[in-house]
Amino acid sequence: MVFLRKGPKLPAWEDALLAGREPKSLLKRGLRYVSLSLIMKGMTSTPDFLWGLHEVQKLNLSRNQLVVIPPSLGKLDRLVVLNLGGNCLKCLPKEIGLLRNLKVLFANMNCLKEVPAELSLCRKLEVLSLSHNCISQLPLSFTDLTSLRKLNLSNNRFVQIPLCIFALRSLDFLHLGSNKLENIAESIQYLVNLQILIVENNNIRSLPRSLCYISTLELLNADYNAIQTLPDDLYLLRRLRRIAWNPMDKGLHIAHNPLARPLPEVVEGGLDVLFSYLRDKKEHN
Repeated sequence: MVFLRKGPKLPAWEDALLAGREPKSLLKRGLRYVSLSLIMKGMTSTPDFLWGLHEVQKLNLSRNQLVVIPPSLGKLDRLVVLNLGGNCLKCLPKEIGLLRNLKVLFANMNCLKEVPAELSLCRKLEVLSLSHNCISQLPLSFTDLTSLRKLNLSNNRFVQIPLCIFALRSLDFLHLGSNKLENIAESIQYLVNLQILIVENNNIRSLPRSLCYISTLELLNADYNAIQTLPDDLYLLRRLRRIAWNPMDKGLHIAHNPLARPLPEVVEGGLDVLFSYLRDKKEHN
């Protein structure tokens, strides 16, 4: 009598994922990308078959209970988009640096305290979200992410803007809301393509004059800070069209700050009135 050796038993969720099918059958082939979505599958670890799917270019592992992403991630070197958001990750593997085609990375809503320096090897990275983590600093090697256009670091533990950010000249979107920032360094002026800057809900006491020289700025959200005065040159930001109250609106957001009189009354008059006031103030100083 011949006894057949059984393979290792799969976790229930992994068995349910495959349901007797080949792993490749989970792939979706679109016009541009080969994608795989394993969102909300109740996974506590990644399935072993995943690392053999070398074709995959878009991978969504969000909203599970993943604690670790293994080094095998580096085998998926065709990845363009990777979504790890909404898990329980405490770190990212250094092998993430092997994903040289990666353009979009979501690692938001995890338990990250740091980011591996190897991520800076992903030179094609354009969009990076690390929001809702426990990060307080970034590796200096981030200066190599010269293609990065959108960076979300909101809801973390930054006390100051990491110096490496000021080297990211392609940035057009920077979200640093809900951190512990006390100031914005004058070096902010080097972000010459910045269109949206969000620093709401921090401890910022003043805006730097150099911020007024970013002529591309269309949305500046500094709501819920400790700002008492505004720089006289703020009127140079001509792409700010209005005093904005809706969080999604472009313009200047300056609500819920202890502005010194007569600024509160001036702001109520609208952006044109505010800019005229600041211009006159500068001319008389």
